Amino acid sequence: MNNFKTIFEEEPKEERIAKRMARSGLCSRRDAEKWILAKRVIVDGIIIETPALKVNEKSVILVDGKAIPEKDKPRLWRYHKPTGQITTTRDVRGRITVFDSLPKEIPRVVSVGRLDYDSEGLLLLTNDGELARQLELPSTAWIRRYRVRVYGRPQQKQLEKLSQGVTLDGIKYGTLDIKLDKQGPSNAWLTIGLREGKNREVRRLMESIELKVMRLIRISFGPFQLGNLEAGQIEEVKPTSLKEQLGIFSNKPGNFAKAQQRKSSIQKTRNKTKNADYSGIKSGS
Repeated sequence: MNNFKTIFEEEPKEERIAKRMARSGLCSRRDAEKWILAKRVIVDGIIIETPALKVNEKSVILVDGKAIPEKDKPRLWRYHKPTGQITTTRDVRGRITVFDSLPKEIPRVVSVGRLDYDSEGLLLLTNDGELARQLELPSTAWIRRYRVRVYGRPQQKQLEKLSQGVTLDGIKYGTLDIKLDKQGPSNAWLTIGLREGKNREVRRLMESIELKVMRLIRISFGPFQLGNLEAGQIEEVKPTSLKEQLGIFSNKPGNFAKAQQRKSSIQKTRNKTKNADYSGIKSGS
């Protein structure tokens, strides 16, 4: 079954309280569970202590005494995150967050995954926490693709070893799609595709072969491309396009998912990377 399809269902139905809170755009499901355990959530006048409680459209839900937002239709935005922004709602060090930088007309949103403070490029934002969770799941198998400038001279044997998956400091990293695009006198440009996106994964993998990441740009997340977005620019994915890509109109996979299934080799994926739109990202920069 298409897991995305249930997110877009409009008919009232029962669902777990944590999921309902996430779908309101108030927080992620994980945060909702933490708030419930901290006894910050009241349902129909009763403080609840379990995220397993089921609610419906008639349930009155309060967090810290305030009603949660009305559930809106799931929406998705492409945001070109510049360096120097942190992907959290607040920062104890006072650094600028992604959410501080959004236009006022953008509703409350959560990010689909994160990008490091020093990383840049495509960051997906949504008003639906459950949609964010589904997009992040490894089972979705969507490739996150990056353009990476490193200091040093990558060796083909090293890249081939990384592409097969490695274990570093007890952490297992899956297979990669990795390609050397350009080698300069002291630095090189790589294109790297991965499906999990563990914390600082690209940087740690490069450090393992004694390469220092100088610039890291996410250029795509599944079917969604950075394209021509300027740094700091945000653009909503059209509802029809969003549903098509997620396969909402039927029980079959979306356009992108079907394309993924047809790709039976890494070489085909590399060919797609070669033809991707890198507008505004110059290898010599």
